Amino acid sequence: MEEGEKRNGKICPVMDFFSDIPDPRSTINRKYPLNEIVAITILAVMSFAKGWEDIERYGKAKHRWLSKYLELKNGIPKHDVYRRVFTVLNPALIESCFMNWVLAIKQNTPRENIVIDGKTVKGSFNAATGKALHIVSAWASANRLVFGQVKTDDKSNEIMAIPALLDKISLEGSIVSIDAMGCQHEIADKIVRKKAYYLFSLKGNQGNLHEDVTEYFADFDFAKPASAIKYISFQSTSTHEEKRGRIEDRDYAVSDDVQWLHQRHPKWKTIQSIGFVDSRREEKDKVVCERRHFVSSLPANAEEFAKAVRGHWGIENSLHYVLDVAFGEDSCRIRSDKGPENMTFIRKIALTIARLDTETKSSVAGRIKQMAWSEEYLEQMLFASPFAE
Repeated sequence: MEEGEKRNGKICPVMDFFSDIPDPRSTINRKYPLNEIVAITILAVMSFAKGWEDIERYGKAKHRWLSKYLELKNGIPKHDVYRRVFTVLNPALIESCFMNWVLAIKQNTPRENIVIDGKTVKGSFNAATGKALHIVSAWASANRLVFGQVKTDDKSNEIMAIPALLDKISLEGSIVSIDAMGCQHEIADKIVRKKAYYLFSLKGNQGNLHEDVTEYFADFDFAKPASAIKYISFQSTSTHEEKRGRIEDRDYAVSDDVQWLHQRHPKWKTIQSIGFVDSRREEKDKVVCERRHFVSSLPANAEEFAKAVRGHWGIENSLHYVLDVAFGEDSCRIRSDKGPENMTFIRKIALTIARLDTETKSSVAGRIKQMAWSEEYLEQMLFASPFAE
């Protein structure tokens, strides 16, 4: 892209999706263009900025480089400008732009595993209200993208946020996995109506449903030959991993013997299979064993069941952990008004850009450092990646 083409008020093609956000400020307060404020904020967060003062410092440090792509007629905004904008900017506008971008860059993946899980942004805790921002996200495992998010007051309200999140995103053909809190027959029926499949983990909060599935597999022992488990129709598979001194073995079993379950739980007619995973983790002479049970609308298939179960836990490592470690989400002290929710979208935009480099073997945190240190690498990520086209 030629220099003249870049000087159009847009830092990179992704900013095309954010250029038409209505400015919430009165005309007299629009000294700094909104698109410049949003662009500098995204780039600053990609360089570890955690607050409004950090964003101002980034802008000043990168003034010369930024001026290649932004007009900056009035220079770099003060930190109060960023604070005032993002505390009044409607998060739904940022979300709409973000999701349009995601739809443009996502790859069509058969049976995409969409994981729904919540995370509390601890640094947003407001002493006056006694609450912190809690975000329920939909994470697409194969695309490694956030497909949507919904704000709740706390974790206990996730059950109310999940249906709203399901309404926001296209689900057809995908596998939606949710932990035990979201294991509700109403949510299951909604997913099936949207022509998707579900995989729900079970805990005691489902009462007899959890107890019945647990009892069904109670005497199942992978060490026994299949012929010794005569009363169970099942498929099974196993995985073994060794990484960084940690050894993990997982044994999976899934069954389509569910007619008896339909009779006992008539509201759960969409269940097509039940299963469990036995996991054994060995690390530093410490061994942890666990069995987890699941219900699903998928036909019984051991390999698909194992993939979906593994994909569910990917949201912790690929999204929540990275937001905390690479972007310091839990240490961010932005707390007032709409600022915390808007910044969750900004961090996810930054994370998505950081994942564009599929050739560099470094971690996401390593790529973020490289983008902060090397303008050449940053330009490559913003302009030359497949997602920037």
